[in-house]
Amino acid sequence: MTKIKPLSSMTTPRFADIATFFRLPIEKDLSKLDYCICGVPWDGGTTNRPGARHGPREIRNASSLVRLYHPVSLKSPYDKYNVADIGDCPVNPADLDNSLEKIKNFYFNIKENNTIPISIGGDHLISLPILRGINRDKPIGLFQFDSHSDTWDTYFGGYKYTHGTPFRRAIEENLVDPHKYVILGLRGSLYDPNDLKWAKEQGVTLITIDEYYDMGFDKCMQKVFDVLKDTETYFTFDIDGIDPTFAPGTGTPEVGGFSVREAQLIIRSLNKLNFVGGDVVEVSPPFDVNNLTSHVAATIAFEMLCTMTKTN
Repeated sequence: MTKIKPLSSMTTPRFADIATFFRLPIEKDLSKLDYCICGVPWDGGTTNRPGARHGPREIRNASSLVRLYHPVSLKSPYDKYNVADIGDCPVNPADLDNSLEKIKNFYFNIKENNTIPISIGGDHLISLPILRGINRDKPIGLFQFDSHSDTWDTYFGGYKYTHGTPFRRAIEENLVDPHKYVILGLRGSLYDPNDLKWAKEQGVTLITIDEYYDMGFDKCMQKVFDVLKDTETYFTFDIDGIDPTFAPGTGTPEVGGFSVREAQLIIRSLNKLNFVGGDVVEVSPPFDVNNLTSHVAATIAFEMLCTMTKTN
């Protein structure tokens, strides 16, 4: 029987008390936790619209609307596992390299306590130091829900660390096995016809949104399972994978994307996979409308938690 439960909204209204992820208690002792929810309030890798550093705070607030039980399975991750909000990862808004080191060290400590993290960003560059921190001495798989590949090499005269480069670095550093790496939802205009060439040459499985609709849901998800199988896998969810009609508050919006409903069904179908962590990134509250994107992100994070804990 688990000992850690969210604050009940039947006794304390959802607009009351201190905002935490899913109204869970703050718990700093990782040895007590099976899963943890962590904020990473940093957007030092942003190349377009900033503001994702404010994501964790707003998503905490929006997550007060998320109840305890999954609507399909009628199961709750909190009945099966101890889950808590562990606060925010330390960052340095004035120093990119120092922030990458701080994030890596923070997640190394999480891994050493055998706790599985779900992180709330933050721009997509945070995934790189997280992968460094949870490194299992061998490359792992990666499932990326995203409108962009984020496998570019450099920006602005050779700079290698932006939110458009994390997974190229992760492959180069042997953190991710490119043959166990799937990107779903690619769309939008390109800088160059060869933008995706490097990723393809490494063996990354790229599924554009057009290919998704051509294949259909069942065939597409089977392709994902065939690639990842039982591999230890990290799940990264860029909110811009969802159409900006539903999630306008993001740094690099791309029209023609998935609906929230489609994203939920995709996440639910992944519960056969062996996830060792995940993140929801690129929510920029200053560009949001009526907190819509933060609410979507909170819902997606809960779906991710239920998928990882097999309670959906």
